[in-house]
Amino acid sequence: MAKIEIILPAMGEGIIEATITKWLVKEGQHVDEDQSIVEIATDKVDSEIPAPQPGVIQKILTGEGTVPKIGDTIAILETEGTGIIEEEKVKTVTDAVEAKQPAEEKTVSAVLSQKTDNANHTEESTQVYSGKFLSPLVKNIAKKENILPGELETIRGTSNTGRVTKNDILNYLSNRKSTGVQLPIQSEKQIIEPIQQAKPVVSKEQLFSSGEYEIVQMDRMRKLIAEHMVYSKQVSPHVTSFVEADVTNMVQWREKQKNQFLQKENQKLTFTPLFIEATVKALKDFPMVNVSVDGDKIIVKKNINIGMATALPSGNLIVPVIKNADRLNLTGLVTSVNDLAERARDNKLKPDEIQGGTFTITNFGTFGNISGTPIINQPQVAILGIGAIVKKPAVIETPAGDAIAIRHLMILSLAYDHRVVDGALGGMFLKRIADYLENFDTKRNT
Repeated sequence: MAKIEIILPAMGEGIIEATITKWLVKEGQHVDEDQSIVEIATDKVDSEIPAPQPGVIQKILTGEGTVPKIGDTIAILETEGTGIIEEEKVKTVTDAVEAKQPAEEKTVSAVLSQKTDNANHTEESTQVYSGKFLSPLVKNIAKKENILPGELETIRGTSNTGRVTKNDILNYLSNRKSTGVQLPIQSEKQIIEPIQQAKPVVSKEQLFSSGEYEIVQMDRMRKLIAEHMVYSKQVSPHVTSFVEADVTNMVQWREKQKNQFLQKENQKLTFTPLFIEATVKALKDFPMVNVSVDGDKIIVKKNINIGMATALPSGNLIVPVIKNADRLNLTGLVTSVNDLAERARDNKLKPDEIQGGTFTITNFGTFGNISGTPIINQPQVAILGIGAIVKKPAVIETPAGDAIAIRHLMILSLAYDHRVVDGALGGMFLKRIADYLENFDTKRNT
């Protein structure tokens, strides 16, 4: 007989724990592979955890109402197999957890502590490794080859749920050995300790209210946002630059095209995809903005993955990511933006859809604000703030000379990490975005 630890699966960045709401099985009960065995709830969504393979529930370790952390063992499953469970024979519980969980704006709190093997525990199990679920085979390869948790996060999984398979890690190792390139990523200790030090202490007296005020306890999502924002300010010396852009041509083009686009594509043509399109072009012109920092090393990202900050009905924030945005045409961007925004508000995002961003855009104009100074979404090094588009009188150049006309103007703000993005680079990059928006091709087709 072999025993498998059933652990609370990673459900996306920002989710570090879940409540056990109901066990669907009892100790001693036989279960089939993929049979739901327990219901769990986070502050965003309810879900179920399935059995990774057939067997008998030997022990339930967490009772209903308890709140285990991601990676904690919640039950022991006894199977008929023996020895190390090979990756091809075991589906990690992540694969079968319903892929509807949204996650908070990318937060270093989601970098989870790796469980250490007990020296006397000889039976291998599928465990969490830096926020990813890995089979014992893949985990052992990572340990043997000294692949750091952060480096492992960069390996793209090819399974249907994005999980890293044996072939994925072997191919990565082969390429790494042939090129000699090993990504230098921060260790979990380097990332998590600053957050732990920044946690506010709330006294018992603060939990009481009086007739003059009311104390509102932060929910888990708000706590994670707070931790992430404090951490970002501690890590990155923020500088913010501003530029005003005349987007009259873009506004007029969209006004002419939006009804036709809706009929043709069954999609609403908003301004957001146009902002993303211009940003992607500028990132290709200035690739050193599409980077992250590890100590004294700069990691240049080859993919352009745009995160778009989205407000939720609860008042919290989530950042779905458009992967490989530079490979999408305008129709593809519109479809992705609308789909991700809608599913974000309905709490139906998949964990993979809020991970891997390399640059973030936040739209202050949605709330009628003309500008703002955004906080960098770690580990990125810059974030673009979009202000409201406002009609104003402006001086324009004409063949007959300068004239005053009513134009559609907006303010763009760029907050950037001064460790690696100087004022010249940040200013030129921001101005390039404005140039793409101002010189919008009014004769283009959608």
